[in-house]
Amino acid sequence: MRRHSAFLLPAGVAIALVGFLAPSAEAVSPHFVGTPSVTTSGSSLTVKGKEAGLGNQQLVDITVTADAQCVNKGGNKPAAENKQAFGGGGQFPVQNGKANFSVTVTADFQPKCSPPMTLVWSNVVVTDTGNGIFVTLPGPF
Repeated sequence: MRRHSAFLLPAGVAIALVGFLAPSAEAVSPHFVGTPSVTTSGSSLTVKGKEAGLGNQQLVDITVTADAQCVNKGGNKPAAENKQAFGGGGQFPVQNGKANFSVTVTADFQPKCSPPMTLVWSNVVVTDTGNGIFVTLPGPF
């Protein structure tokens, strides 16, 4: 006499198990990890950050826009020409569903912001253009 052993799952349990084990496109949920950091040096502003929830994407397109203006020692903004929007960006590789990025934006308006005035950045917006997410960092920086 031969013995047969079989382990059978009810259909509902089997479907639920397959759904649990199979990767899902719905699990992809792009988001910034924490708040991107902002540093300034001279007439440049650098934004560094991390994005996760990217699934099998190869690259992310990150753009940074910001307003730059000259401010005198009294906190006044003396010339309308010295307030302009600037931007920059780049493509960054995705590894294991995550991407680190660093974008530098440089203010190159004329007349230049020279001492005793200082360059102040505000309204910094970091955008992943491909995934349609963004974060606003109001500043000032």
